Amino acid sequence: MGSERKKKTAVNPERESHFVARRQSGGRTSSEDRELLLPSLPVGQFHRKDQIFEQNPMEKLEGTCSDKEGRQDYTRDGTLSLRGKPVLRSRTGGWKACSFFLGYEVFERMAFYGIASNLVIYLSVKLHEGTVKSSNNVTTWTGSVWMFPILGGYIADAHLGRYWTFVIAAALYLLGMSLLTLVVSVPGLRPPSCGNGISETQCEQSVSSFQKGIFYFALYTVALGAGGTKPNISTMGADQFDDSDPKERHYKISFFNWWFFGSFFGALISNSLLIYVQDNVGWTLGYGLPTLGLAVSISLFLIGTRFYRHKSIAGSPITKMSQVIVAAVRKWRIPVPDDPKQLYEFAPESHYYRLDHTATSLRSLRFLDKAAVMTGSSSPWMLCPVTQVEETKQMIKMLPVMAITIIPNTIIAQMNTLFIKQGTTLNRSVGPDFEIPPACLSAFVTIFMLVSLITYDRWFVPWLEQYTKNPRGITLLKRMAIGFVLHLVIMVTACLVERKRLSVAREHHKLGQHDQVPLSIFILLPQFALVGIADCFLEPAKLEFFYDQAPEGMKSLGATYFSTGLGLGQFFSSFLLATVSDITKKAGHSGWILDNLNISHLDYYYAFLGLLGLLNFLVFLVVAKFFVYNVDVNSTGSGKLDAVALPGQTTS
Repeated sequence: MGSERKKKTAVNPERESHFVARRQSGGRTSSEDRELLLPSLPVGQFHRKDQIFEQNPMEKLEGTCSDKEGRQDYTRDGTLSLRGKPVLRSRTGGWKACSFFLGYEVFERMAFYGIASNLVIYLSVKLHEGTVKSSNNVTTWTGSVWMFPILGGYIADAHLGRYWTFVIAAALYLLGMSLLTLVVSVPGLRPPSCGNGISETQCEQSVSSFQKGIFYFALYTVALGAGGTKPNISTMGADQFDDSDPKERHYKISFFNWWFFGSFFGALISNSLLIYVQDNVGWTLGYGLPTLGLAVSISLFLIGTRFYRHKSIAGSPITKMSQVIVAAVRKWRIPVPDDPKQLYEFAPESHYYRLDHTATSLRSLRFLDKAAVMTGSSSPWMLCPVTQVEETKQMIKMLPVMAITIIPNTIIAQMNTLFIKQGTTLNRSVGPDFEIPPACLSAFVTIFMLVSLITYDRWFVPWLEQYTKNPRGITLLKRMAIGFVLHLVIMVTACLVERKRLSVAREHHKLGQHDQVPLSIFILLPQFALVGIADCFLEPAKLEFFYDQAPEGMKSLGATYFSTGLGLGQFFSSFLLATVSDITKKAGHSGWILDNLNISHLDYYYAFLGLLGLLNFLVFLVVAKFFVYNVDVNSTGSGKLDAVALPGQTTS
């Protein structure tokens, strides 16, 4: 350390002049710019193009400051305080900060699933919608919840940052929940229940357009608010761990598992307690408690603000990707030079130059390299730096993986729709005086998910790590593969169970729409349990994959890949259900999916979904074989490359 103190520090003049010019022109500066040129942080010398940093700037800080200042352990990943100042690792981030995020997730998921899990029952009982209509309205709304994060991620990355976008969206979320509670409580807003001899036809007519409209307005206000929070809260949670510190980087691997633990623990509360309240006490209290839970979750998040680390606004990744694609298309006739060092890069010290242009990603999607070929124009829609091009490539190469998650998400969509509708036809008695609400079976998804997640994180991963030398136990894509296989098992199980239910219904002549089949509702338990086990493998792996493989400035967009797959899966479920229902009713056939499930053929529909899942899995195997994980500079700054590849892949 003594010899390090004697070294002179110098700022690259070209880099400094570029930074000053950008500041004078009013342009934004990146977190890397600020880290390199903070007045109190002496900066190490830089080598041009194919060299790496001589020394981390924060290491220079420790070598030049007083002993007291040298002991201050600043983060080295560009994270800042909410006011834009460098932060100490010992006082911010880590599990200290993430405890507030996990607390938020528990109560927020309790609120969300308090609405989502039993929504199909409310639409059927209160709004008097049929099987297909109620199921499709649930999946369309759920799909919107998962698609709105695209907007939330854009606003965070381009304008407000993750923290303030989250705060505004959370306020909108709470407003929607409060309005929803009023809608199911105030007599003039809620539809009358079917009772006192009122027929179903009369009941349908008694639901006014205004009552339906105000309910769906509140419901989609919730969707918009939730969409603004989802891409930012999980990404902010992962930002609390500094990748340059080996210990914190290891903690980040566990963070995604525990994030889903908190998520499903909150779902367990709603799927057991809240659903029972809704079915047996009333919808006012049943919706009021989730609203209170959401208020608690937002309060927990705000209380922990002083412990959070923040990434600076890096601009819209969608705009950056569009610029690369447009620039490449406009220069489609221009050849790409053989030497990639001849491509444009305004920051030669950037990540991709530090890799000496050896990353495998540089050899793929070569057409986009045309965007970095210098032709005289400096317009961002004609010339893009190599860093921007490579970030775009990283996001594009994840699109096939995101597309493959659509079918599994379509399969899971049945859990909150058709699975629950099946439960309404079965014997729900548990003892002489208690009936289990059909949606409460979702609690078993949560229970099996939590048990599987703890087992996986605490025992399965350490055991596998001994053999694979991978801190995750297995690669993220292999973990996804296990989840895909389990989804096939879910559909096979659901098909067999439904065949049994229909057989018993015919045997006992229980063919009316409201006839109860003399079969326990717990016959559905295996398919719900398998959903929980499958989620343990697939969902955390997807979220971590899209976050981990996204470039630093596009982490929020990576998180939206996760939610977009969920949303498209829900929309595809609505499309499939409506299409299959219509097609199977043609040519005089009765149809597979009717309001009367006792004469329907959900077993055929489940078999069809299983076939789609099998085809999807085969496509996944092809995509996984050719997918190459990102290559990162390790935390020591030695320039060695760290990556994990599937068999047959290289990480040169």
